[in-house]
Order: sequence, then structure tokens, then C-alpha cells
Amino acid sequence: MTSKSVPTKFPEKMLEELNEAVEEGWYANRSELVRDAVRERLRELKSERLEEAIKEDVEWGLKSDR
Repeated sequence: MTSKSVPTKFPEKMLEELNEAVEEGWYANRSELVRDAVRERLRELKSERLEEAIKEDVEWGLKSDR
């Protein structure tokens, strides 16, 4: 898998919090923290989409039983 850069700007307060997390040893560097946060959010979105699709299927099934 190849990596690509995505230039991003952060508000000063958020950047301070990122730096604190790294300084406290939670992450080796800011890039690792950002990648982890993006992975987690993508998992959440995937789960939300799946849940929505299941709800739509259930609603469709309930409507077709009538």
C-alpha cells in the first residue's frame, strides 16, 4: 500500500491537544494520531451506514408484509 500526504490545517487549540497527546506518550507522533482518528471515524461511518441499510431493509420488509 502506498502512502499519500493530505495537507491539513488545524485550529491552534486542536494542534495543542494533538501535541499534548504525543508528548504524553499516547502516540509516537501527530501523523500516527491523525491516522488513528481517521481510521476510527471511518469505522464509525461504515457501522452507521450498515445500521441504516438494515433499518431500511426491515422497514421494507414490514411494508411488504401488509
